[in-house]
Amino acid sequence: MFPQDKKIFNILLEIVSEAVIIVDNNQKIVEVNTASVPVFGYRKKEMISRNLNLLIPSNYHDSISKYFKKFVERGKRRKLGEATDIYGLKKDGTIFPTEIELNPFTISNRSYVMALVKDVSEKKQIEKTLMLRTQALQSANNGIIITNALKHDNPVIYYNSAFQKLTGYSDAEIINHNCRFLQGKDRDQKPLKYLRDSIRKGESCQATLRNYKKDGTMFWNDLYIFPITNTRGTVTNFIGIQNDVTQRIKIEGERLHLSTIFDKSLNEIHVFDAKTLNYINVNFGARKNLGYTMEELANMTPIDITPYADEIELRKTIDVLLNMNVEKLKLESVHRRKDGTTYPVEVHLQLSNLGDKEVFVAIILDITERKNYTTKLENKVEERTQQLKIALSKERELNELKTKFLSLVSHEFKTPLSGISTSSQLLSKYRLTEQQGKRDKHIKTITDKVHFLDNILNDFLSIEKLETGKINYMFSHFKLSKVVNEVVYNSNMLLKEGQQINYPENIDDLSLYQDEKIIQLIFSNLLHNAIKYSPEGTTIDLQIKQDSTDTWLLIKDQGMGIPKKDQTSIFERYFRAENAMNIQGTGIGLNIAKNHMENLGGTISFESKEHIGSTFIITFPNIAAQ
Repeated sequence: MFPQDKKIFNILLEIVSEAVIIVDNNQKIVEVNTASVPVFGYRKKEMISRNLNLLIPSNYHDSISKYFKKFVERGKRRKLGEATDIYGLKKDGTIFPTEIELNPFTISNRSYVMALVKDVSEKKQIEKTLMLRTQALQSANNGIIITNALKHDNPVIYYNSAFQKLTGYSDAEIINHNCRFLQGKDRDQKPLKYLRDSIRKGESCQATLRNYKKDGTMFWNDLYIFPITNTRGTVTNFIGIQNDVTQRIKIEGERLHLSTIFDKSLNEIHVFDAKTLNYINVNFGARKNLGYTMEELANMTPIDITPYADEIELRKTIDVLLNMNVEKLKLESVHRRKDGTTYPVEVHLQLSNLGDKEVFVAIILDITERKNYTTKLENKVEERTQQLKIALSKERELNELKTKFLSLVSHEFKTPLSGISTSSQLLSKYRLTEQQGKRDKHIKTITDKVHFLDNILNDFLSIEKLETGKINYMFSHFKLSKVVNEVVYNSNMLLKEGQQINYPENIDDLSLYQDEKIIQLIFSNLLHNAIKYSPEGTTIDLQIKQDSTDTWLLIKDQGMGIPKKDQTSIFERYFRAENAMNIQGTGIGLNIAKNHMENLGGTISFESKEHIGSTFIITFPNIAAQ
C-alpha cells in the first residue's frame, strides 16, 4: 500500500496548488490532494482506489494506458500539455484541457507516479497565482520590484538591492518610473505584447526578455509578474521577479525551479495566516537564521519570535493592512532565535491571498550591520579620509591623462598628414597626359583638404590650451560665404541617402573680422552633427543673419533630438546624450565650440525636442575684440 505518513504527506500535498493525483504502476489512484476536488468534481474518497481512466475521456484510454507503461519504464520526469493537447474528465462529464506534469518516484521498492494536473481553461487560476506570488517572495536573491497598479503608468514603488546591483540604475531612475526603461530602444520584442496584455487584464504572466543595464550591457531577463489584489478583487500592485538567465539561455535554457529560488533566497520570507497568525511557510534562509525547522514553525506565530507581548499587541500593528488603511507596512523589530540570541530586522509586510485565504507576506532584512554603522563609522573616519585623498588624486591624474591623450592622438595624426601633403605636391610635377590640368586641380583639392584636416587637428590640440587659457586666436578679414561654401562642400560628402542642405540666401556681401579657422571649425561641427543625428530623406536648414554688430548662424535639423533630461549637460566634455550612445562620437565637439564661442565674445544655444529635431544658434560679433 501507499505509505500513510499523514502529517508529512498532507503537508506536501496541500502545499501544491495544482491538483495532485498519485497512481501506482497499475494506474490505480492511491492518493489525491484537496485541490483535485474542484478540478475533477469528485470527492477524494470517490477517486482513491479507482482506475486513472476515471479522470480521462474514454477516447484517450488506450493511448494513455500505452503511454503510461512506457513512462514508468523510462522513469523520467515529463511535462505534457504544452506541445500536445491533453484533456481531463470531470464527474459531470465535462471535458477540459489540462497541463500535466508526471513525476515518477519509488517508496519501499514500489513505483508510483505523481501527476500534477492544471485546468488551463480558466483565465485566472488560483493555483497559478499562488505559485507566481510564492516565487516572487522566495526570489529575494534576484531582482524584485513592486509597482502601484492604481497610479498612472504603473510606476515602481519598491525594489530590492539585488535589482539595483544587477541593473546599475540609481534610485531616482527606478522609483516612480515604469520599468520599460529596462528595454532601452529594444521595444519590439514579441513577448512584450503578451506582457502588456496580461498587465492590462490584471493577470499573472511570465516572459523572457532582452533587458539592458545602465551601462548598456544586454542580459536575458526571465521575468515573472503577478498581481496583488485586495479583498474586493481589485488589483492594487504587481510584483515582478527579475532573474538574470543569460547563462541559462546560452547553455541550458531551463527554468529555475520554484523551490531552488526559495531556498537560495538571501532574505527571510515569512507567510502566515491572517486569522490564526500561524506560519504557513518560511523559507530556508529564515529557518537557518532562526534555528527552527518548518515543523516547529508550523505550530508557531510571529509572537513567538518578536517582542510583542500577545496577539492583541501584534494586531494593533498589522490591523492597518486588514482595514485597508495602508497597502504595505514597513517597520523595524527584533527577532529572537531558538537559542535565545536576537538580531534587528526590517520588515516589509503586505496582505495577500493564498487561494481563498488571506495571508500576510513578510520580506525581512537582517539590519545588524546597519544598526552598527554609527559605531563602525567612528573607527573608519581616518581610513575614509585617506581613501578620499587617494580618489581625488586619481581623479586629477585621470583628467591630466585625458588631456595628454588628446594631444598625443593629434600629434600622431599630424605626422602622416604631413607625408600625404608632401606626396600630393610631388605628384603634381608628373605631367604625363593632356589631362594633367584636371589632375592638378584634384591634387590641389587633396592638398587643400590635408591642410584643412591639419587645422582641425590643431584645434583638438587647443583643448589643453583652452583649459590653461593659453589659446591664441588669429583674426583676419574674410567673406562669410567662403567659410559657408567650404563647410557645405565638405559636408555634402557626408550626406545620407535623400538628405539635403538648404543653402542660406543673400550672404555674398557679408564679411567678418574674426578667427576664420575657429568659425569654420564650429560651423563644421554643428553641421556634421545635424547630418549624423538625422535620418535619411531629411532636410537641414542653414540660415545666416547679420546686423551692424553681430552675426547669427542657425542650423536646424529633423533628427532624433536631445532628451530633455540630457539638455543641461550637452555642452559638458565627453558627455553623450542617452539616445546617441550607439552613434560614433567623442562628446567633445560641442564643448570645444562653446569654449571658443565664449572666448570670442559669442554664444551658442539650442532648442531641441526628442524625435522632432534640434536647432543650434551661434552668435558672435562681426569684429573680434583684440
